[in-house]
Amino acid sequence: MLSQFSKVSVIGLGYIGLPTAAVIASRGVEVVGIDVSEHAVNTINQGKIHIVEPDLDMLVQAAVTTGKLRASLVPEPAEVFMIAVPTPFKDNKAPDLSYIRTALENIAPVIEKGNLIVLESTSPVGTTEQIAEWLKELRPDLKVPLDHSDVADVYIAHCPERVLPGRVLQELVSNDRIIGGITERCAEKAMSLYQLFVRGECLRTNARTAEMAKLTENAFRDVNIAFANELSLICDKLKINVWELIKLSNRHPRVNILSPGPGVGGHCIAVDPWFIVDSAPDLANLIRTAREINDGKPHYVINKVKEAADQFKRPVIACLGLAFKADIDDLRESPALDIAEHLINDNVGEILLVEPNIKALPKRMSQHNDKLTTLAKALERANVLVVLVDHRQFKAMHINEVAAKVVIDTRGIFG
Repeated sequence: MLSQFSKVSVIGLGYIGLPTAAVIASRGVEVVGIDVSEHAVNTINQGKIHIVEPDLDMLVQAAVTTGKLRASLVPEPAEVFMIAVPTPFKDNKAPDLSYIRTALENIAPVIEKGNLIVLESTSPVGTTEQIAEWLKELRPDLKVPLDHSDVADVYIAHCPERVLPGRVLQELVSNDRIIGGITERCAEKAMSLYQLFVRGECLRTNARTAEMAKLTENAFRDVNIAFANELSLICDKLKINVWELIKLSNRHPRVNILSPGPGVGGHCIAVDPWFIVDSAPDLANLIRTAREINDGKPHYVINKVKEAADQFKRPVIACLGLAFKADIDDLRESPALDIAEHLINDNVGEILLVEPNIKALPKRMSQHNDKLTTLAKALERANVLVVLVDHRQFKAMHINEVAAKVVIDTRGIFG
């Protein structure tokens, strides 16, 4: 398909922005990625990547080599601006839209009539319209869709990402996409962009429904994980193997219980349900309770580790896994990382950290980089093992390797 767009700018070159930029560049469109990190920009311009994602290195190298992809610290004119920056929450669980606002402020001076602005960041309902309001304030010379739906100078839409880390490149292309425009014309313009590289179906709606759809998808999963996590607590009290119980229960043709874990992490499921709660605090009772159950699970695990440590005069505790899910390097909102940090700060014993997908801890824990070790060394030294992530290296362990240790298995890798 020939593109009506000759140049696309992607704002934010993280776990979503960089793969998106590379995929679009692979379709023959010039892409400039904008990021505040000089390290990220320099790395990408060398044809390399600063994150872990299967096959992304080859795609980026090819796109940079052909001249279709480059990175910059400074925004420049383009026909499309795709915003893919973080949307965390504040201490009071209210959404923090400051990254989106900053991104818009940075690109506002180079936006021109006819440009398309797409928000990919998962956002509270109303954020896409807020972008239009902010743009009206930043560029009063431009007519925005809210006030001039038929004669607007720019198109503004929301298309939430919905990919799984570890499968991002496949799912960017194969997954259906929900495209919500502030107006019908905005949605049509955005549709023409995504149809350039998406093989899945592009489903058109309004911006508010698109925003709520992504939040709904993640809240649904969060509620179901909360059921599994609560079930694991009950089974622990009743001396029942929760993994066997779930396996048996799931033999029912209409039952599909998810797997429990040490909590819920990542930039989506652990965050997005709070956006719904913030929008309708008096109505989102189940969603709030699920979040509280999942947020409480790490504290339960920490207490289990402390009980295990009390069995030893000199406890040596190995935390297996720090990422928020298996076989990736992403530590965002990771319950495993929080558990490890609490165990260190509480002086529970000597702590060993095993995370095969990273070379260093995040800045807030950088003083503990000496605690990072290999699985082999951890198995040799530890008397307490805490399985926090089901990385493939850990699943390959034989039960005999841990038979003499106290094992707290939050992922069920030993059944």
